[in-house]
Amino acid sequence: MQLWLIPFVYAALSIAGSFIVPHLEKQYFEYDLDLSISSAQAYLSAVASGMMALTGIVFSIAFVMVQFNAIVYSPRLVIWFARDRLLFHSMGVFVATFMYSLGTLAWIDRGGRGVVPFVSCMLVVSMLIASVLMLSLLVQRLSNLQITRVLHLLGDEGREVIGDTYRGMTSAAEANSPDANQRRPPGTFTLAIKHQGRPRVVVRIDIDGLVEQARQADCFIVVDCAVGDTLFEGSRLLRATAPSSKLSEADLREFIHIGEQRTFEQDPKYALRLLVDIAIRALSPAVNDPTTAVQAIDQIQDLLMRLAKCRLETSRAFDKSGTLRVIFQMPSWGDYLTLAFDEIRQYGGDSIQVMRRLRSALAELADNAGSDRARFVNAYLEHLDRSIESSDFDAQDRAAARVEDRQGLGLSHRQDEDET
Repeated sequence: MQLWLIPFVYAALSIAGSFIVPHLEKQYFEYDLDLSISSAQAYLSAVASGMMALTGIVFSIAFVMVQFNAIVYSPRLVIWFARDRLLFHSMGVFVATFMYSLGTLAWIDRGGRGVVPFVSCMLVVSMLIASVLMLSLLVQRLSNLQITRVLHLLGDEGREVIGDTYRGMTSAAEANSPDANQRRPPGTFTLAIKHQGRPRVVVRIDIDGLVEQARQADCFIVVDCAVGDTLFEGSRLLRATAPSSKLSEADLREFIHIGEQRTFEQDPKYALRLLVDIAIRALSPAVNDPTTAVQAIDQIQDLLMRLAKCRLETSRAFDKSGTLRVIFQMPSWGDYLTLAFDEIRQYGGDSIQVMRRLRSALAELADNAGSDRARFVNAYLEHLDRSIESSDFDAQDRAAARVEDRQGLGLSHRQDEDET
C-alpha cells in the first residue's frame, strides 16, 4: 500500500462514517445525550479546530527533526525516517478525528429537534483518545532519532537482512551438483536485456524466478547487475543462452526489481553504508566526534561477525536436478571489509580513539573468521599499522594508537590478555 493512501483511507472512512453512523443512530438508536445544544456544538468545534492545529504543529516539528538529524547523520536517512508508517497513521487518525467531528456537528439539533446524538459524540471522544495515544507514540518514536537509537536501528536492519539474504544459501546444491566446478555457462549468449529509461537502482533480484525461467527454456542466465547497482540507459541487466523465442523479455525484466533508491532488502551493504556514513560524518572537522564513530564501529563489527559465518561466495543457482541455471553477483568478504573500514580508516587516521577501536575490531574478526578470511583481515590489520606509522603522530601516540581497545579510549582488553 502506498503510504499516502493511509491518511486518505482514514479521511474517507471518517467522512463516510459521519454520514452513515448518525443516520443509523437516528433510525435505530435515537438516544439524546444529556448535554445542551450550545455545549455540544462548542465541544465538537473545539475538537475539530484543535485537531487541525495539533496536526500542523506535530508534523512540522517531526519533519524538522527528521531533516535536522538526517543532516547530522546521513542524507540517506531522510527517507527512512520520513517513510515511518506511524507518521502516516498518526496523520490519518488526526484528520479522521477532525472530519468526523465536523460531520457530527452537522447533526446537532438537526431539524430543530434539540437532539444531541449520543453514539456519534461518544465516537468523537474515542477518536480523541486515540489521537492522544498516537501523539504519545509519535513523540516516543522521535526519541529514536538519538544517535544511540539510530545506530541500533541500523544494526537491527542489517542483522535482519543478513539473515534473510543468506539463510537459504547453502553449499549443498553446489557440492552435489555435477557442474560444481563450472564457473561460466557453456554456449553462446543469444539474448541480452538492457535497462531502458531514467537511472534506477536495483533493489531486489528474484533468483528463484530466474532459475525457473531458465529451467523451462533449458538455458543459462547470467545476471550482470547486482543489488544496489545504479542502472543507466543501456546498462545490461542479464544475458541468456536461449533464443528470445524461448524466453519472454518482459517476464525476465520483472525478476529484476528496480526503484528510485536503495533499500535494505537483499542488501546488507546498505546497512554498512549508512553506518559508515554516520561514522565519517562524525569524524569531519566540523563535527569532531570520534566517540560516535566508535559507536558506529560497534554495530559494524557485529554485522561483520555475522557475515563471517555466512557463505558469501554463493553466486550460482541450480535447479532441483542440480543443473546450473543462473550466475549472479554477490559481494565477497573483501568487499564487505573494505566498505566497512576503508573510509573510517582514512578519515579517522588522526584519531587515536578510532585507530584503537579499529584494531580491536579487526583482531576479533581475525579470531572468529575462517582461515582464508582471517588472512584477509590480518593483511588489512597490517595496512592499518602502516597507516599509523605514516601518520603525524609522535612515537608515543603511535604506540597508543596500536593498542586494541573495544572502547577506543577505555580498556585495552587484548593487551591485558597478552600480559596474562
